[in-house]
Parts: sequence; C-alpha cells; structure tokens
Amino acid sequence: MQRRPGFPARLDGSGGAPSRIAPMPMRASAPAAPQGVGLDSAAVRARMVQKLAAGGISSPVVLQAMSTVERHRFVDSALVNQAYEDTSLPIGLAQTISKPSVVARMCELLLGADGARAGGLGRVLEIGTGCGYQAAVLSHVAREVYSVERLRGLHEKARDNLRHLRLANVHLLFGDGMQGYAKGAPYAAIIAAAGGEAVPQAWCDQLAAGGRLVAPMALAGGQQVLLVIDKTAHGLKQSVLEPVHFVPLKSGIA
Repeated sequence: MQRRPGFPARLDGSGGAPSRIAPMPMRASAPAAPQGVGLDSAAVRARMVQKLAAGGISSPVVLQAMSTVERHRFVDSALVNQAYEDTSLPIGLAQTISKPSVVARMCELLLGADGARAGGLGRVLEIGTGCGYQAAVLSHVAREVYSVERLRGLHEKARDNLRHLRLANVHLLFGDGMQGYAKGAPYAAIIAAAGGEAVPQAWCDQLAAGGRLVAPMALAGGQQVLLVIDKTAHGLKQSVLEPVHFVPLKSGIA
C-alpha cells in the first residue's frame, strides 16, 4: 500500500517517493488550419495546436481552448512575434507567461481527475493569475474560474487583458495565493503557476473530494517537478511528474 505523505507536502527526492504518472505520448489530430494571415489569424494558433497534439496533448477540450485564446494579446508588443512559440516570456515584475505546452499539459491533467471525468471540470482555483492567459484558457475548460494574484501590477494587467473577452465565468482576485480563496471552496481543481518547497495546507483543505491539484514543487536538491495531488475517499494521494521550471511561490501581496 502506498504511504500517504504528510501535509504540507514536501518532496525530498528519496526512495519510497510518491507514485509517478508517466507523460502520455498519445497523439491526437488537431483541427485543420483555417485561412488567414498575421497574428490575429486562427491559422497561427492552429499551427501551435498541431504541435501540441504532436507533443502528446490529446484532450479535444484543451486543444480547442488553446486554439481559441489569442496568446499574443497577453504579451508585450515587443514580444508578439514569439507569442506562439513554445517558450515562456517575461510579463513584468520578474514573472513570466508559461509555455503553451505547459499550460495545455496542466489543463489536461486537471481534466483527468475522478470528479472531472465523471461530470466535467467544475470550479477551479488558479494560484498566480499573471497576465491572465491561463485563466482565459481555463475559462474554456472549466465551468468557473477563481484566479488569485499577489502582485497588484499583474492583477491589473490581467484585468485589462481579459476585459475585452467578457468571460463571465472568470473571477480575478487580488490577494495572497498561498491562502487560497476559502469563500469559493470547495474546488474541483486547483492549479498553481509558481513553485515552492511545500504545498500550502489551505490548498489541500479547499480541494473538493474527487478533485485534483496540479502545481510545480521543488525537490530537496532544488529541481522543480510537476506534482499532482488527488483527494480521494481514502485521503490525499500525490504523484510526481516531469521536471518543470516556474517562478518561485511567495506569500503576501505587493
């Protein structure tokens, strides 16, 4: 029987580590590229989606969301030519917008939770709004999104970026993400865009039964990995996935 970790969860990279979920090298067909030119064209996003599908993203819901959301509208004008490359980009205040492949991978993992497979993905808590891109993608994947940002400058930037989309199911919050957002709990899923050395207890408490938490987490040696925590009828089960690189998780507001 697998030993359940204590919480806040800490990863030490030792033997007897939590179970591993290998990345699924499944392939899926992407929608045909529509007609059009330039960054405003759906054809540019369709090419990105084709690469995501070739890289193993198989969820039609996630691929459609990635095709729909215009990433170039969430990056600075000097970086728009790199908007659809699979790379993270600076968004100010020492923060970044995640790679499209990482956003798609984490969203797909959320959809793999027991509760989501049974009835679709309900209410999601996002820790670290950043520029608002991932929240926009999540709005097409989940029924409702609460997104918390601790940096006021980014909170306001995300609000400006998302205003024209008029996403009625996205709620932007300014606050300390390490505390989660108890008023919206319980959550079918929690997703974090920053990595620390432990999973805050508040996140685990606010996760619904059958829900899933996906977050980057640092091993004892400093390497970050993607961590999945499932809240089952028997308690919390964690799984370690591939190495990732996210900005540090911090407390407080600024």
